[in-house]
Amino acid sequence: NTAVSRRYVLCEVVSEDPRCRQCIEDRAVGLAVRDAIGRVHGDYGLACCSISFTVKYLNAYTGTVLLRCRKDSYRLLCSALPFVRQLESRNQRYPCALNTLHVGGTIRTCQKFLIQYNRRQLLVLLQNCTNEEERQCVQKSLSSCSLTEEQSQSGDEEDDGSTE
Repeated sequence: NTAVSRRYVLCEVVSEDPRCRQCIEDRAVGLAVRDAIGRVHGDYGLACCSISFTVKYLNAYTGTVLLRCRKDSYRLLCSALPFVRQLESRNQRYPCALNTLHVGGTIRTCQKFLIQYNRRQLLVLLQNCTNEEERQCVQKSLSSCSLTEEQSQSGDEEDDGSTE
């Protein structure tokens, strides 16, 4: 198997500022993670992690982020995540932290974990809705928490069946 093995790190953005989740963008998360890796592991660690590092998925409602990196550098990535202190978006800085929820060898294993996790999170959000518009939006998200065949056809889903 000549394919590069990858790891998918599922994280949650935790912030006291409710505006933070509304402004989460792939680019802001990617920059914050790269900055933390550079501070913790220097140029060498940043170079190792940057080879195939990308933000594969982001859900602003739940604050969930899926990061992809090479298997041989996922420990460098995971060890730097606690040092993410803020996200910058639209010239605003939002203090936050990234909480690692799951590390998987495929997008599909992370999707399965995420579906269960999102169901639990959305039920909590539903209880805290302040108006009907929010409630309908959350209920729509809750009803769409399923893994369909169409989603599982994505290109680089099954990279490496083994997990550590």
